[in-house]
Formats: sequence, structure tokens, C-alpha cells
Amino acid sequence: MTEIFLKWLIPFLCGGAVSAAGVLYGAWKNGRKKDRAVENGLQSLLRAEIIRSYEKYTARGFCPLYAKESLKREYDSYHQLGGNDVATELYHQIMVLPTEERGE
Repeated sequence: MTEIFLKWLIPFLCGGAVSAAGVLYGAWKNGRKKDRAVENGLQSLLRAEIIRSYEKYTARGFCPLYAKESLKREYDSYHQLGGNDVATELYHQIMVLPTEERGE
């Protein structure tokens, strides 16, 4: 009786372990997809903010210090998320603007 029990128990446990591993892998893979979507969405929002800041401050001809500090944090996050395109050039153009409006 014990032999028959062991003959069935070992394959049952192995099959259960393989099934559990498959479920865990599927959950991990699905979680990773969602993480990637959040990263891409955040990167897009940061890029849009950099572009908006570029348009705003180049039109004014200056960029206040507080805005440059904020923009630096945004750009650092954007860059860490893999962003490195047109927004990089726009960021550099904003950073060379004067911090105060020049009188005429």
C-alpha cells in the first residue's frame, strides 16, 4: 500500500511544483508588462513637460532659477527612464537661458 502511495505521490508533487512555477512565472511576466507600461507612461509625461517648459521659457527669453531646478529633476528622471532624444536638446537650450528677464 505504501509503495502504491509513493508511486502516485512523487509524480503528483512534481506536477504540482511545475504548475506552481508556471503560475508564478506568468504572474511575474504580467507584472513586468504593467511596470513597463507605467515607466513608458511616466517617461512620456516627463518628456511632454520638458517640451512645454521649453516653449514657455524660450518665448519669455528667460527661465527662473526655481524652474531650472525643477526641470533638472524632471530631466534626470526622464533620462533614467531611458529618455534621450529631442527633449535632451531642448533641456540644454533651456538651461542656458538667463534666470532673470533682461531690461530693455
